[in-house]
Amino acid sequence: MVVVGASLAGLRAVEAARKAGFEGEIVLIGKEDHLPYDRPPLSKAFLGVADESGVLPEPTYFRTEETLRDELDVDVRLGVAATGLDTVGRTVHLGAETVRYDLLVIATGAHPRLIPGAEGLDGVYPLRTLDDSLAVRAKLEEGARTVVIGAGFIGSEVASTARKRGLDATIIEALPTPLVRATGRDMGAAIASLHEKNGTALRCGAGVASIEGNGKVERVVLDDGTVVEADLVVVGIGVVPSVDWLAGSGLMLDNGIVCDENLWTGVPGVYAAGDVASWVNPTLGQRQRMENWTAAAEQGAAAARNALDPENAKPYGTVPYFWSDWYDVRIQFVGSPEADEVLLVDGDPDEGKRWVALYRRGDRLIGALTVNGQTEIMKYRVMIMKGAGWAEALEFADKRRAAHAEKLAAAGVS
Repeated sequence: MVVVGASLAGLRAVEAARKAGFEGEIVLIGKEDHLPYDRPPLSKAFLGVADESGVLPEPTYFRTEETLRDELDVDVRLGVAATGLDTVGRTVHLGAETVRYDLLVIATGAHPRLIPGAEGLDGVYPLRTLDDSLAVRAKLEEGARTVVIGAGFIGSEVASTARKRGLDATIIEALPTPLVRATGRDMGAAIASLHEKNGTALRCGAGVASIEGNGKVERVVLDDGTVVEADLVVVGIGVVPSVDWLAGSGLMLDNGIVCDENLWTGVPGVYAAGDVASWVNPTLGQRQRMENWTAAAEQGAAAARNALDPENAKPYGTVPYFWSDWYDVRIQFVGSPEADEVLLVDGDPDEGKRWVALYRRGDRLIGALTVNGQTEIMKYRVMIMKGAGWAEALEFADKRRAAHAEKLAAAGVS
């Protein structure tokens, strides 16, 4: 078995194969020089300040090299990128080298979109890898005036961290309302209001004309001529599935690698997992490509199991889940934002730091959003998984709201 992509999905594929009793050779190929590590902290805790002894947060590696090589018996090849795939000869090309496979799990993830014209300017970074995060953290340590291009979750986390450090932070968003694709228009605007409440400047409906500086970034110029001074620019305008190396391979490529519900590509022995996989999610009844931690972990394991036993392959279905930490709140979302109706069922975004919104498609609960609702979100995920109706969801929400009010009253909180 060859696994291309040494991040979370690739690692879980390796672990699942061994757990399933696979005793053959496993080769894990990673483009980065680093062992598999946890990505969510890169835009959260890893960017934080040093502790009392002056020590900065450390990267979170999933497994040591010894564990991978000795306990899991994996041939780990880091710092080498896959450059081609021959599905007839069953070989993965690594430049001039080739690696033969019987089974292949592709977990090459995605890479960030960049803004042309800023190449070579010190202080302009995406935030996708550990090296990106190290560079951003170094600038924050220097007290950089921070500009984030794109009001998505990762960019917003960077701005939040900058503000926690007492630094100036500005977010520039091309759309009139942030987070529309992730949470819908109304809730996107409500979540975005957290920036204003915490002193982050948010400029929506603003395009970037240029990023300028003499060797290092000094300013961002907007389409309307507005100039925003900057020492650090973090580009967070989305990602692109890393599939260029698969051109001519025979795999179907369309916003990722097209797979069936079993994560099978249609090519014998080849499966995909994580950010790169576009598969039919039977739970929601739609084709999706997910860019979240939970899906990457689960898909990696499912792809490996199905590759090892295709005759008994099990469809991978899930209710999407992601979270994001801004300032002093945690934002969590389950399901799909593609809804006919979005209804606030608890709390008030204008007045409080805790609220819950539900998403309806037809007569079914299809999504749920919470801000500081950690005790609520997974209950709604289970309901969506079970196909709960809208009326059932509203009745449940009423009970949860009443229970929360009673809890506050008992604690003497008005």
